[in-house]
Amino acid sequence: MRIVIIAPGSRGDVQPYIALGKGLQNAGHYIRLVSHSNFESLVISYGLEFWSFGNDVKEAVENDEMRELTEKGNFLLLMAKMAKEAEREALHFAEGGLSAAQGMDIVLAGIGGLFIGTAIAEKLNIPLVQAYVFPFTPTQEFSSVLTPKLPTAFNRISHHLARQLMWQGFRSADGIARKKVLNVPAAPFLGPFSSKATQSMPVLYGFSPSVIPAPPDWNSNTHITGYWFVEEAVDWQPPAALLDFLQSGAPPVYIGFGSMSNRNPEQTADLVIKALALTDQRAILLSGWGGLQKANVPDSIFMIDSIPHSWLFPRMRAVVHHGGASTTAAGLMAGVPSVVIPFFGDQPFWGQHVADLGVGTKPIPRKKLTAERLANAIQEAVTNERIRQRAADLGKQIQAENGIKSAAEIISQLEK
Repeated sequence: MRIVIIAPGSRGDVQPYIALGKGLQNAGHYIRLVSHSNFESLVISYGLEFWSFGNDVKEAVENDEMRELTEKGNFLLLMAKMAKEAEREALHFAEGGLSAAQGMDIVLAGIGGLFIGTAIAEKLNIPLVQAYVFPFTPTQEFSSVLTPKLPTAFNRISHHLARQLMWQGFRSADGIARKKVLNVPAAPFLGPFSSKATQSMPVLYGFSPSVIPAPPDWNSNTHITGYWFVEEAVDWQPPAALLDFLQSGAPPVYIGFGSMSNRNPEQTADLVIKALALTDQRAILLSGWGGLQKANVPDSIFMIDSIPHSWLFPRMRAVVHHGGASTTAAGLMAGVPSVVIPFFGDQPFWGQHVADLGVGTKPIPRKKLTAERLANAIQEAVTNERIRQRAADLGKQIQAENGIKSAAEIISQLEK
């Protein structure tokens, strides 16, 4: 089959779909992945065909307003800001996505590409496979990952509320795309969740059943496959300076917040350095998209712009991160304790779930982060043998799974 994958977002958002696309390609399918121009070289490096939306996602993430909203962690304000960005980019998304989907048999999209993907599938009269990295199907088992934890009686309602929160925020952008580019009817007021394009099609979840078991009220067409991890290129080599640092002392702690921007990266770096001094830990600090910055750091700290989590995390004593779905997955697979500093969105859910699983410390919301709180969490992560053993055991379970193969087998059944 010819499958177009619509994958907007940060690198952490896009990377699972690169992994899934590669697995589908290896299973004999023709894959085309459409995303932001930032990821062209990354997608091509995995041997996938790349098509661009024609925009730069980094510009949208690193402006001053987004930095301030991200640091405050107000999800409603962030959703409003992202909705405005979606309106501004609606034509790019529609034109790029429609062009990439021409001649394809199936559209595959996750949360970031769901609405535009559904509209494009309706335009071309082809089916859409939903593929998510966090739970999005309503269930009574637990609250939505996008809402505060509610009493059990309100669990299912919370999922519908989260869906409507997202849809009503992006409905204007969807309307622009449908009217000005796609020439298809407007989606229903309550959203395209029951679109003909998705009927009878599988819904895939790229996380481990050892982390979130399948709720009993999900139907048989909804599948938890296991994680979708990318494999590093066979010729990839870590920087020599990093190897020297790792070999020069005890295993360090990793600290990085992905694409979560800070208004004052220097201040955040100072906080992190103070926390490390309080715990007497060596560390690897990730810079990157508006991340941690410091001109001069102690010899006990190594700063790097980017590094594959799959290679680095198993070499760490613990990993401190923002709780993005992909980074959380990498930490769990590595079998090392996690310290989650959630900003917004699904990050608080993953932070609390890591703690509930017993494989990490209690999460510290970004706006409540202090050097002392971070130091206490790091100290617990590196010394609590119960957490360390549970993390190691869960890591082994996840390593034994093959989510990409499972997902590819489900999609391949559609040919029959």
